[in-house]
Amino acid sequence: MKIKLTKSELKTQRFELQRYQRFLPTLQLKKQQLQGQVERGREQLQDLERQKRDFEERLESWIALFAEDQELESLLQVRELAIQEHNVVGLRIRGLDRLEFEENTQDVFQTPPWIDEALEALKTAVRLELQKRLLRLELDVLHLELRKTNQRVNLFEKVKIPECRENIRTIQIALGDLQTMAVARAKLAKAKMQERSSGA
Repeated sequence: MKIKLTKSELKTQRFELQRYQRFLPTLQLKKQQLQGQVERGREQLQDLERQKRDFEERLESWIALFAEDQELESLLQVRELAIQEHNVVGLRIRGLDRLEFEENTQDVFQTPPWIDEALEALKTAVRLELQKRLLRLELDVLHLELRKTNQRVNLFEKVKIPECRENIRTIQIALGDLQTMAVARAKLAKAKMQERSSGA
């Protein structure tokens, strides 16, 4: 982009440079906060994965009971699922607020003795899976925002600020050259006038 070599353009470029320099620390702070949130989210996801593995290992000893025709899905339903939005580094993130189940076991004498434990296990499995999905969605949102913020930081640090500084330097050199030429012309004009007046 070609710039005008004028005092008003110099003023504009200085203003732009100040604006970028003032806004850059805010962007850098946001980038750091987002990186921290992404790291925290990854740790939480690893923790959930670990919980799920531990849970599945504990189930292995009696998982064969699920092969019995008990239709567990009909015995357990989600009564209430509440998703709450919260603010994370200025982003609206959805998280699990409440998950409540309703058990439809009519007659305890007609169901096998392990059914209560199986229903609790199913509740745990559903809760863990839902938490994992919501956390993955949160990480997707955070990654996207981190990428955008990183691009802005790079734009300011590597393009806009150096560009403004170079424009200011170029304009100052040009204005300095113009001023030097003006002084030289003025001296030349004064010398000619003195020459004329002494010759007259």
